[in-house]
Amino acid sequence: MTGMASETPAGDLRLANLTKRFGIFTAVDDLSLTIPQGSFFALLGASGCGKTTTLRMIAGLEEPTSGQVLLGDRDIARLRPYKRPINTVFQSYALFPHLTIFENVAFGLRRRGIRSVDDEVTRMLSLVQLDGFGPRRPAQLSGGQQQRVALARALINQPQVLLLDEPLGALDLKLRRQMQIELKRIQTEVGITFVHVTHDQEEAMTMADTVAVMNAGRIEQLGAPADIYEFPATAFVANFLGQSNLLAGEAAGTSGGEVAVTAHGARFSVPAGRSRADRGPVHLGVRPEKLHLVGSADQVPAGHQHVTGVVSDASYVGVSTQYLLRTGWGTELSVFAANSGTSARVPVGSEAVAYWDPRHAFLLPRDAADTDRTAPVLDEPVGASS
Repeated sequence: MTGMASETPAGDLRLANLTKRFGIFTAVDDLSLTIPQGSFFALLGASGCGKTTTLRMIAGLEEPTSGQVLLGDRDIARLRPYKRPINTVFQSYALFPHLTIFENVAFGLRRRGIRSVDDEVTRMLSLVQLDGFGPRRPAQLSGGQQQRVALARALINQPQVLLLDEPLGALDLKLRRQMQIELKRIQTEVGITFVHVTHDQEEAMTMADTVAVMNAGRIEQLGAPADIYEFPATAFVANFLGQSNLLAGEAAGTSGGEVAVTAHGARFSVPAGRSRADRGPVHLGVRPEKLHLVGSADQVPAGHQHVTGVVSDASYVGVSTQYLLRTGWGTELSVFAANSGTSARVPVGSEAVAYWDPRHAFLLPRDAADTDRTAPVLDEPVGASS
């Protein structure tokens, strides 16, 4: 390996007690995590959660208030950006408009005094599927093509870590989805650690091996996308990564591998292995696609749990129809029914029953003052049954 990447031993990227304050505001709060070498890692969160500040500290564009940024065993937190074996791809591409695509990609090599660049530039353009585009200028390329050039320009430096700062945010939906697949393919091919900062949950879940969900400068949950989605750790994660129906209830402890829950006058149960709390105030959570709508409780399969309500809205979105079911106590549950052609649509205004398999539910601790997230709770709970 040549250039910058040879200056530092390879290894995992580790953030140790990393903190960044701007005056009295703490943007990143005592953050510690390990990003395995060669992985595709996503920092996911809303604007202001601290993810971009974290990325800027890794890149050397912000100095930490305290803590370490370690690559292998070496703390690089005080190194200047150009001394770090790290490159960044920004949403804005930042290509040089007066240079050809070839010279844009070759820029990093020429800056380091490497004269023979043809083979490497050609290889990089091929990697990002831009063979033959070398003589063109950035203005002659589409947004997706310009983003590929920016990626090639970063990768040609053979960094140990590539930082991606909302790299697909300026692209339209179709291009964005194509580039998600391309970025994952490229990362697998080159084997470099990718750290992707995004607010887009689909991007994070499509590309990343590991996702860290950030909130208020801290990591709320870290894990494989499927694990976080299927078993969120907090109500914030449950509603940030996808949608969740969260019913406020009280847990009465574990018996026979199940946690008994009372919510709005009805009794439910959740497997103990799907419960992050087993006593006191809890949220019983079910994802909208795990709910099924039928006309009456007689149609609910054995072993399933259900809630009765009235369909208040139905939106056809192609692959599914998204229903809102207003319960007797005022909460609206979201139900995503796949448009498989095997069942009729449920009319708005009709009474219906939403049922689910308890193995697809999850239980989270809640603040005692917290109620259902989607609607006010009425005084007299009705319409739910175990």
